[in-house]
Order: sequence, then structure tokens, then C-alpha cells
Amino acid sequence: MARILVVDDDHTVREVAVSYLRAGGHEVDDVETGEAALAAMREHPADLVVLDLMLPGIDGLEVCRRLRAQRDVPIIMLTALGGEADRVVGLERGADDYVTKPFSPRELVLRVDSVLRRVGERAQPAGGPLRDGDLVVDPAQHVATLAGNRLSLTAREFDLLRFLLANPGIAYSRDQLLQEVWGWSFGDHSTVTVHVRRLREKVETDPTHPTRLVTVWGVGYRWEPQEARQEAGVDA
Repeated sequence: MARILVVDDDHTVREVAVSYLRAGGHEVDDVETGEAALAAMREHPADLVVLDLMLPGIDGLEVCRRLRAQRDVPIIMLTALGGEADRVVGLERGADDYVTKPFSPRELVLRVDSVLRRVGERAQPAGGPLRDGDLVVDPAQHVATLAGNRLSLTAREFDLLRFLLANPGIAYSRDQLLQEVWGWSFGDHSTVTVHVRRLREKVETDPTHPTRLVTVWGVGYRWEPQEARQEAGVDA
């Protein structure tokens, strides 16, 4: 059982989401504004937040940004905006997942359980630090450093980096990454695309010409290990 906070100004949406999440075994609180959400998280921190994008006052994107600045709580964004650009903005602000309105309550519960399962797996990591040149990922401490400097990664960015670093030289499709990193059997490929772009901005010398997290055209992405980069003359 996890503590879930549902934030939506639509009473019906809150009622349905709360009902299904409680039926799924979770403890659920609900609020209708961004201000109330931030206050609730200060007083009774939740294990996961289901957050509407379009809120009166402080909107969902700003709430997401503020929560991300304070703690590493998983966030699932609810949005009535179906355009890819709108979904991408939520992911770029640090949301772990999103569900587009009108949504299936059962899908919402599945997405919540998937995110929580990944959080649980991170709480019991296996194996020691992963290294690739000056990049070190320590699953036990949930810390990644580059040239000795700690990287600021969201939970999903860390999971993606850890998975790729643990499986260097293997090309993965977006569908495979959704399954392996997100635990989804279906989903929007833009989720993977956004996280790859954000990860490149943090681990590549030149994100526009990546040498570590490379694109495999027609397939997906591959982590190029240091030895391969050195042989190709792109990593001194």
C-alpha cells in the first residue's frame, strides 16, 4: 500500500481516481488546487502524486517543478491536452508518466502501480557501481557522477542511465526501453525520446553529436562503451 495524492479541480475526476486507487489497496488523499497540493506534500508527504496539468492558480507544470525541487516523489500527470508537445512539456518538467483525459481508471491504477514498482526496485538495488570512463552510477546510493560531479537526474533518467550502462553495446528499440525501464507493455514513444534527449544533455560533451548514448537508425538507442568510443577516436 502506498500513500497517493490526487490533484484535480474536477470533482468527478477526483472521485473516480480516488475510488479506483483505494480499491487497488492504496491510501489516497485528494485536493483541487496547486496551492493545496504543495501544502499537503509539506504536511503529509505522499509516495506518488497524480497531478492535473490544468489547475486554477498554480498550474500543474509549476507544481511539478516545485515538487521536483524539493523531493524525488514520482509524479503522474493528468492532461486533457492530447498533443505530443503538451505531453513532452510535462515529461521535461520531471513527470514520470502521464495519462490523457478522458482516461480509463484501470489504466491509471496500472500506471500508478508500475511507477511504484520501479520505485520499490530502486529501494533494493542489486550489484555495485557501474562505470564508463569518468561516469559512475551507484544504484545502492542512487547517485550518478560525471568527472566527480554529481548529476541531477530524475528517477526515470537515473533508471534509464543505469539500464543502458548495465547493457552496453546493445541496441534497444523504444518499445523495449518502455518495457525494461518503465515496465510498460504499451506507451507513447515520445516518453523515451524526451528522456533520451534530457539524459544526453547531462552526460554528453555535445548533446547534438552524442558519442555515449547514440541513435541506431531504424532501431532505437545504444550505449557506446568507452572502449568502443576510444577505438572510434571519439573519446580520448
